[in-house]
Amino acid sequence: MDHSSRRKLPQARRRAWCCSFGEPPLSPENPSIAHSKAHRGKSETLSKASFSVPNSPQSSKSGLSIVGRIDPRRILSPGRVSPIDSDPTFDPSPLVDSAPQLRSPRFRAPTEKFRPAPPDSSSSASSTKDAFDVRLNLRGKNGECMVLELNSGVLSTNSEIFAGLIADHTQGLVSSASHGTKMCRIEVPEVENLGVFRETIELMFEDDIIKRLPKFGVYRCIDVLEVSAGIMFNKGVLCCLKYLEAVPWTEEEEEKLRSLFTRFKFDDATTRDILGRLYLHETADSQPNLARQLVWSITTCVDSNARNELKTLVKALLCKSSVYEKNHLDLSKEDLYDVCHSCLGSLVTLFEEASGTIPSQGLVKKDMDKPLIERISKEVDNINWLLEIMLDGQVAEDFVDIWADQQQLLKMHENASPMVRYELSRVSANLFVAMGTRKLQCRLEARCGLLQAWFGAMLLDFGWLQRCRKGLDMKSLEEAMGQTLLTLPLKQQYMLFMEWFRYFSRQGTECPNLSKAFQIWWRRSFLRGSETRAVESR
Repeated sequence: MDHSSRRKLPQARRRAWCCSFGEPPLSPENPSIAHSKAHRGKSETLSKASFSVPNSPQSSKSGLSIVGRIDPRRILSPGRVSPIDSDPTFDPSPLVDSAPQLRSPRFRAPTEKFRPAPPDSSSSASSTKDAFDVRLNLRGKNGECMVLELNSGVLSTNSEIFAGLIADHTQGLVSSASHGTKMCRIEVPEVENLGVFRETIELMFEDDIIKRLPKFGVYRCIDVLEVSAGIMFNKGVLCCLKYLEAVPWTEEEEEKLRSLFTRFKFDDATTRDILGRLYLHETADSQPNLARQLVWSITTCVDSNARNELKTLVKALLCKSSVYEKNHLDLSKEDLYDVCHSCLGSLVTLFEEASGTIPSQGLVKKDMDKPLIERISKEVDNINWLLEIMLDGQVAEDFVDIWADQQQLLKMHENASPMVRYELSRVSANLFVAMGTRKLQCRLEARCGLLQAWFGAMLLDFGWLQRCRKGLDMKSLEEAMGQTLLTLPLKQQYMLFMEWFRYFSRQGTECPNLSKAFQIWWRRSFLRGSETRAVESR
């Protein structure tokens, strides 16, 4: 059997590509020949097609590893001709610059100049299906180098970028009537991750790409997707998107994928499913009152543990300091106050039940499932939770007026049991703390109305608030009450401080200790009275 017939024997498995590095070992079959070829390769002048594609920003940990499929006889130095090639010589010729336009604008490939290689001078046999007739030289930003010998048919079929470069090279062979070797040399400079680029090229020779992607993982697959988009490897792009759409993401992977979609433009049909997980395509009108629905659901929740958990969750989503986007979670002031009025109405009904003004026959069965005290406490918790959201959104001023006008609750407070009525003072306490700590600023009339309505009730319920604090800091409450009193005119301070003084003298620790604020009021009212009269006379 002659030499040509031996070269045409069918192979059990097609070797479609191979890679090499900047410092290869000597050939184990013929070290002397390999050494002489390496020496001769340094003096050769190679012509390359050079271009740049975007690729993964992740630095390669082991970009120089050799895949198991690589034929060990084909490990080359950069710029060398394979020792398997029949005729490695070539006739150097000047470089020709050209800049082919991108085939598809949706991948946003770079516009760096491509330089097709001139024909080699030596004659060679016609190409076979498995011929390695393309040498791809990858140069990393960190100085590393990787050389892949590939089949032009596979590259042209899978990548529009490489198809254009190979077509330009073939056209150059025809126009120059050269009968040299068909080796097309392409250089890719400034590759940030050689390993990712190599793995992307490997996928072109896979029969089922989607089965290999799980071995990469999501983070690596996003890197492969970026390289595939850069070299217009459409099959790789489709498989990566299909895999990514079907698996969960971490927050880091989601941000990486979101960043990729801001830099590359894909067609809508390809990315519809995966973009549906990244962005809400519907307008705000298609999700009417989403936040209001959440708030309503929480205030009507029956299970106390679930209600407390959801309150923490929704409040974190709605607060101004939240890291989440709130385009679809904005809660209007009107919606918030609608829910608040509903809770106040329920609270009035519960106190009517406690006072016996509503007959038991008029109550719904579900209202009788739990004790009255528990139901009242639930509604007060809801009101205080809504107040926290109002304070965060700086829309709580109107609630001060609303709470001061609850005349029906005030009347029932006088006759209700201390075990029940102190729940109302929990709302007043939160308002006093907000005003005393400068979180809530409201008009003088609103402050006067609030103190005139609920200050006496607070004095009565302070003992129960101490025993059933439910999150209240009593020292902060006492300080805030005194500071709120000091914001009133001195004449109104006089009436309220006198009321506190009488009650404190009888009840002692069952009453808030406002001694510090009382001393400030005394100093302002009497010790400086002579100075005030002098100013008025002038």
